[in-house]
Amino acid sequence: MNPIRLTGRAAIGLTRMTGQVTIFAARGLARVGQHPAELARQVVQIGWLSLPVVGLTALFTGAALALQIHSGGERFQAGDVVPAIVAIGMARELGPVLGGLMVAARVASAIAAELGTMRVTEQIDALVTLSTDPVGWLVSPRLWAALLCVPMLVGVGDVIGIMGGWLIGVNALGFNSAIYLSNSWAYLESWDVVSGLLKGAVFGLIVALSGCWFGMTAAGGAAGVGRATTNAVVAASVGILAANFALTGLFF
Repeated sequence: MNPIRLTGRAAIGLTRMTGQVTIFAARGLARVGQHPAELARQVVQIGWLSLPVVGLTALFTGAALALQIHSGGERFQAGDVVPAIVAIGMARELGPVLGGLMVAARVASAIAAELGTMRVTEQIDALVTLSTDPVGWLVSPRLWAALLCVPMLVGVGDVIGIMGGWLIGVNALGFNSAIYLSNSWAYLESWDVVSGLLKGAVFGLIVALSGCWFGMTAAGGAAGVGRATTNAVVAASVGILAANFALTGLFF
């Protein structure tokens, strides 16, 4: 009976954690607007300071995608589809997913390390003794900042990625600049862009929630903060890929 007992224990533990994380996220989202100054600071930290890494990732991804599509398309005499596929691929999949993963690497780790350090040094307990809600002060601004900023980063990354494909297409693959750009916009539908932005909002929430949850539940001193940081990045990355699969099936 040991395997059955272990399976049941794992299922109960997973259900319990799912409920705890859901309640934690709901509490954080419900406290919107309580600390606008902290929200503005998190918008700068999560959104503006993440723009360089997201932009560079999108630029090189768009350029590499153009090279790959042209190389593969030439086998079937379909090299001219490079502009359309780069635009659609960046807007639907690569822009949101890679942007979300870059934000996860930068933001989830920073949030978990910051909140985890506050937890193990009892700064969060001090907030409670001062009648300050730690969820409203620490969690809510980060959740809302990521929810608002990551779709913007995805939109900027889409444009930069398409421009990366354009640079390679015009300078290395022999495309006419005007024709390349017209084909990119002609085959790109509004839902392609909107679906990517919606994915970005979900991915932003996953990133901030992972960082906040593992940071707020850290324990065990410096080693505990390190574990919380690692777990936050892993959970955010896996969550983004799983959510991307589910949302792609739902949208398309």
